[in-house]
Order: sequence, then structure tokens, then C-alpha cells
Amino acid sequence: MTGNAIEQAPALVALRDRYRLDREQAIEDFTRHPAPGRLLASLSRAADRCLRGLWASTMPDGGALAAVGGYGRAELFPQSDVDLLILLPAAPGPELTPCLERFIGACWDCGLEIGHSVRTIDECLREAESDVTVRTNLLERRPLAGSRRLYSLLGKRMESGLDPRAFRSAKILEMRQRHVKFDDTPYSLEPNTKESPGGLRDLQTMQWIARAAGFGANWNELAQAEILNAEELRVLRGAERQIRQIRAMLHVTARRREDRLVFDLQAQVAAALGIGDGSARRASEALMQRYFLAAKSVSQLTTIILQNIDERLFDRAGHEPEPIDAEFCNREGLLETVDDDLFERDPSAILRAFLRLQQRSELSGMSTRTLRAMWHARDRIDAAFRSRPENRALFLQLLKSERGVTHELRRMNQWSLLGRFLPPFRRIVGRMQHDLFHVYTVDQHILMVVRNLRRLTIPEHAHEYPLCSQLMASLERRWLLYIGALFHDIAKGRGGDHSLLGRADARRFCRQHGMSRDETSMVVFLVEHHLTMSQVAQRQDLSEPAVIQRFAGIVRNEERLTMLYLLTVADIRGTSPKVWNAWKGKLLEDLFRATKRELAGDTPDAAERLDAKRAEAVRLLNLYALSPDVYREFWSRLDIAYFLRNDVQDVAWHTRMLSRHTATRTPVVRSRLAPIGEGFQIVVYLPDQEDLFARICGYFDSKSLSVLDARIHTTEHGYALDSFLVIDPSGASRYRDILALVESELTERLKRRTKLAQPIRGRLSRRSRYFPVKPSIDLRPDENRKHFLLSIVANDRTGLLYRIAMILGKHGVNIYTARIATLGERAEDVFLVDGPPLTNPKHQIQIETELLAALQPD
Repeated sequence: MTGNAIEQAPALVALRDRYRLDREQAIEDFTRHPAPGRLLASLSRAADRCLRGLWASTMPDGGALAAVGGYGRAELFPQSDVDLLILLPAAPGPELTPCLERFIGACWDCGLEIGHSVRTIDECLREAESDVTVRTNLLERRPLAGSRRLYSLLGKRMESGLDPRAFRSAKILEMRQRHVKFDDTPYSLEPNTKESPGGLRDLQTMQWIARAAGFGANWNELAQAEILNAEELRVLRGAERQIRQIRAMLHVTARRREDRLVFDLQAQVAAALGIGDGSARRASEALMQRYFLAAKSVSQLTTIILQNIDERLFDRAGHEPEPIDAEFCNREGLLETVDDDLFERDPSAILRAFLRLQQRSELSGMSTRTLRAMWHARDRIDAAFRSRPENRALFLQLLKSERGVTHELRRMNQWSLLGRFLPPFRRIVGRMQHDLFHVYTVDQHILMVVRNLRRLTIPEHAHEYPLCSQLMASLERRWLLYIGALFHDIAKGRGGDHSLLGRADARRFCRQHGMSRDETSMVVFLVEHHLTMSQVAQRQDLSEPAVIQRFAGIVRNEERLTMLYLLTVADIRGTSPKVWNAWKGKLLEDLFRATKRELAGDTPDAAERLDAKRAEAVRLLNLYALSPDVYREFWSRLDIAYFLRNDVQDVAWHTRMLSRHTATRTPVVRSRLAPIGEGFQIVVYLPDQEDLFARICGYFDSKSLSVLDARIHTTEHGYALDSFLVIDPSGASRYRDILALVESELTERLKRRTKLAQPIRGRLSRRSRYFPVKPSIDLRPDENRKHFLLSIVANDRTGLLYRIAMILGKHGVNIYTARIATLGERAEDVFLVDGPPLTNPKHQIQIETELLAALQPD
């Protein structure tokens, strides 16, 4: 039936108009009072009323109409499909087919977005036998119209052919596969409220399994069957309501079928639900924390529900548990309490349970019975519990253990225990960080940092970061590092400097737990300065002795330096897989080694450093049988700054590549794979020319390559000797295969000296568009007041460095070094520059104004 046809049928027009009115009214009521249960029921009733009228108007007697899927549960979300089963006594013939077509067309004409199947009972059973999804849909059937006898017959035959154990196994396998597809974590940046771990689909899976086993069709019936108790039922209903509310508002806000909490919609959904203080960033973070806490509760309770169902479904008779002590036993490799009331009677046993897991390598985890008892006793971890010396000692013992520190801290957090023992930690559980480089919630990031530190203690992983593993092995008080990691970001989201606020929390913890003054001082230092080392390494010129001396004054001794270095590496690696790279690792290692020499008093002056570098470069060049006469002539054209700013390996490579081209007028471009193991190096040598740095950056920009480091040098005879460390951010390039092409194309571009092309106005990612970085510029004299340090922070995007280079070149600003730090989608670039315009305040303001305009997103 077409739209024109329905206009000719007054009864169908009335059904359509009534359905639209009912639907609009239900959504309007929800936006005023966001009660998801009322909305889902109202939308289901509106669809029921319309479908029954359409069925009566278009279909003959004999068939049956049933709601299935989410609609079968009477849980119809605003943009969800209306899933229908048209059940027939026999395959449709020529007389029935036109009726079916009219019914289905009328559904669409009325605005019902249906998903339908037309089957006989035998076809239903065959499909259900081979496809667990079909079986699940049919399990949730609900009669709407037509033959009750036919509908009842389907139910009887379905129940007689259902194997609850096989169905349970199929649904759990399906759930695990779905979890893997959705990153196997509830804490994704853009979680799917329906399909992600901890989402509504997990709750539905538990209901399907329970229903197939005959324990009940809803939560109340599961509680009556003692699958859930009253407290579990209360928490579960609250979490379900929260996620339903967010998903429903997603549908209303997006006006499309959108189950993902995408960046574009997070702030809008938060505003619609009255969450936040007006700031889009803070509103989004508050919404996401609310969702993550609900998803966490779902994950906890589905574990408990499934275990309780399994105990009824399967015969668990097996070996007798092996006693461990008076409190615990080993039941088939899982820690189990001897007495279900243990944690209520003696809450300290909660911490002792985690200690037993650390101490007994044969245990792989806790039984669900133990986890359930622990979850119910979680409120016993209160102020009195935290103040007991026995419990404080137990927690420190957990951190000092030789094994299982990460596993047990994660388990404590998973079951909402860690935040109860550390109240400041509870505030950051589920808190998202919209800073464009953290991809984990704060609590997950902190535990990832602890995991990274612990990984350095495992010999099997020593090859990943050899220096870090060696340093970790030399530390006697590793557990102080773990406390520093637990507190380094614990004050995120409070406003103010989280390093200083976290320092106060850390000091309080240390004093309460009876730690010595020296131990307290170490932890407080690590928390306060956990960002300092990365800022110095990535933003300052490490060839300047004053930079090293000032940093050495902050750390004061080698133990503090070592711990801060290890925490910094673990912290950067724990933000996102995309943030850490070999170049950052080299900068941090260079700073560590230089500071260690400074602390030991083994710091040569500039002349000694120059002689040592030249001597080592000569040793390397001798391996290639390069004539001393050749490289001595080349070196005579280079000043001290060149040797001090470049690594010995780079000096030797430049010399081999360029020493025979000292007076060439043709650009020389050479490349090699980067010794650090990531990216490639380019060195360019030619008579200096206007806008050279911008021209080279423009080439890299055109090839979607990113510059990590640039060192710009002008020789005594007016030649440019510029070197670059370059990567492909997408990871798609096979660097060895493109080196020759890069050399050829860049050489040709430099020969032509064509006019600089306008930079590409690179598009920002969705995340950057909705949570932009406020551009900032800082221009100040360097340590020796010979040059200026230009620091730039902005959203990273294609063409950014090229645009900056063009503006600096236009104003006659000379670039000596460029250090490009990309933290996820946030660019933090530092340039060492000079030039007459920088000494003129008016001109300096003009440069900063133009740079800020270039950094602004479109």
C-alpha cells in the first residue's frame, strides 16, 4: 500500500496519525522527565495499537502477528526497529501474498520501521535450530494479533526443543566474541551502550539464559528464584535504568539509530539529561563517568548472575576443596572462603584474600561465591576500616609483594574495593580525560602505569626496554614507585594543578600508613614532578648545560632520578598506544644519562665535550676508511654548536654523506632508516636559500609525513645543513621502500625553488572538533639569552608545521632546532629561534598574533 493508497483509507490514516501523535507525546514526556521505563513502554504500546489496527484492516484470519526481539520485551527505543514475526499455518499462496504486501506497506506508511520475517512453525523451528540469534528472538516473542492457537502451538514446540545448557554455551560464546569486537572493555572512548561490555546486551544475555533455563523472564522472577538477592536486584535495576536513559536520549538527540556515545553527541546528551555545569568538556566527562560506573556494575552483576545460573544448570560435584588456612580453601584453582559470612564478620579478610592470591601461585583467581560475598561486604570498608593499623599494613604488604601487584589492584578496582580503601581514587573511577591523548579513564590509566612498572621487573620482558629493566632490577624500594603511580593522577578533574593536589593526597597516605620521612619524601616528589622529566626532555634544549644543571637540582640524587625516569616512561606508555615512540624514549634516556653524569660530578666543559665527540666520530669514520683530509676540510666549515647539538652517530653519518660535496651548488639529499628503530632520517645540504625550512616541511606535508625533530645549521661558508627525523603517523609506509623516492623528489623540489604552495587546512578529527585544545604560544629567551624558545600548543592536523614555518620565514625568524611532540591529537612543538624581529616587542606581538590565527581550528 503506497502513501497515496493510505490517504484513501480513512481508518489507516487515523491509525497513522494516532501512532505519530502517541510517539511524539512519549518522546516529549521523556525529554521533560527522562524516565526510560515509561518511554519504552509508551512507545511499545503505541506500536501495538497501530499494528493491531493494521492487521485487522489488511490480513485475513488464520495467521498470527507476534512481537520479537527488544519489541517483544516491550522495550522499544525511539529509533529501534519494530521486530515482527508473521506466523502462518502454511506457506503463503497467491491469495495471501497481496495481503502480506499491503500489511507491510501500511506499516512503513504509518512510520513503523519494521524488521519482519514471514514463517511457518516448522520454518521457525528449523531456523532456530541452526541460528542461535533466531532462537533468541523467538524466545522473547509476545502475541499482538491473529490466531492465539497458532501462537500457542509455536510456544509449545519451541519449549520442547530447547536445550538450556547448549543455549547457555552458545550465548556465552556469542557474548565473548562481541566483547572482543568492542575492545573487551566497558571503558572505550565512544562506548556502544547496547553492545559494549557492560552494556544492555549483557543484561539481556543473562535474561535469555535464565529464561531458557526456566528461572524467570524478568528480574523480579529471577529474584524470586534466588538467582539475585534484594541488594543485587536494587543495584542492577539502577544500572540498567541509567544505561537505558542514556541510550534513549542518544536516539532522541541524534534523531537516528545511534547507540554509540560518540564525541559529537556526548555534550548534547549530557545537557539534555541536565548533567554538568555548562562546560561541554566537563558535562561530557560527567556523563561518561555516570555511564562507566553503571557499566561496571553490570559487569560485576552479570558475573554473579551467570555463576548462580550455572550452579543450577550444571552438576558442580567434583574434588573436595583443598584447605589453605582457617579462612580460605582452594577449589579447583580458585580461592574460596570457608565461611560465607567471613567478610561480614571480619572485613580485614578482604585484604587477606588478595594477599593469598599473591602468595599462592596455584590460584588463578577467586570463585564467584567469594567475589559475591566480597561485593556484598564492600561497604564494610569504611573510615574505621581504613584507620585500623592492621589493614594499612596489609595494603602496604600487597604493594610490596613480589608477584600479583597489578592483578590484585585491578581485581580490587573491578569489584569496587580499591576506591573504598583509597577515597581519592574513588573520585576518579570511570572519569574520562578529554585531553586528546589519554584513551583510558583515569583509574584505568593509573593501573596501566602500575602494570608498565611491574612489567619492567619480569625477565621475559627485559628486551622491550633494556635500560629500564636494568634500572628497575637495581632498585630496592620498588613499592614506592607503585604508590607514586597510584597517586600521580589521582587528583584529575578537581580543578587546579593535579600534581600539587595529588602531592597532598600522597603525603596524607604515607603518614597514615606509617611510612618513614625519607619514603614519604620520595613518593611526594614522584607525584609532584611526574610531568617534569617529559616536559624538560621534549621542550628544552638538552645540549645546554644549564638545562641539565637545573633538572639535576630538582631530582637531587640518583635514586630519585631513576625512579622519576621509570615513572615517566611508564606514564607516557600508559596514556595511549599512539603516544609513545622511540624518539620520546631517546630524549628521556638522553636526559637521564646527562643528569646522572651531572649528579656524579662527571660533567665535562664545552671544549672537552667537543673533543670527545670529534674523537668518537673519527673512530666511526675510520670504520669506513674515509680519508682524514676529506672530513677535516668539511669539519672546518662547522662551528661548535653543530657538534654539541648533534649525536656522534649523526655527525659521522653527515660527514660520510656530505664531505665530498663541500662546495656543490646542487642540493644534496640523503636518507637512512633511523637508528632508534622508528622512522627515517633525512639530511639536506645546499647553499642556503630563502624559506628553505618551510619548503622542506611543505614536501613532507604533501606526503603525509610528520617531522619529529629538525636541526637547522648554517655552515661557515653559507650552506644549509638541515637534518630531520620523519615518521608516517599512519604506520602504512615501508620506510626502506620510500627512501630513494623521498631523496629524488625532495632534491627536485629544492632545485626548482618554486613559490611556496598554500598550506593544506587539515581537517580536525571528530574528537578534536568537539574537545579542542585552546591554542597557546609562549616566546621567551633561552637559558643563555642568545636565542628564543618558541613553544606552541594546538590541535594536531595536517599542514600545521608547514603553516608555522611559513609565518616564521615571512618575518625573517631563523629556526635552529624544531622538536615536534605529538600527544595523540595534541601538538606540542618547541622551536629554538632568533632574528632581529624578536627583539622588537611590536614585531614580536605581530608574529604571535599571526601564529595564533594559524593555529585556530576552522
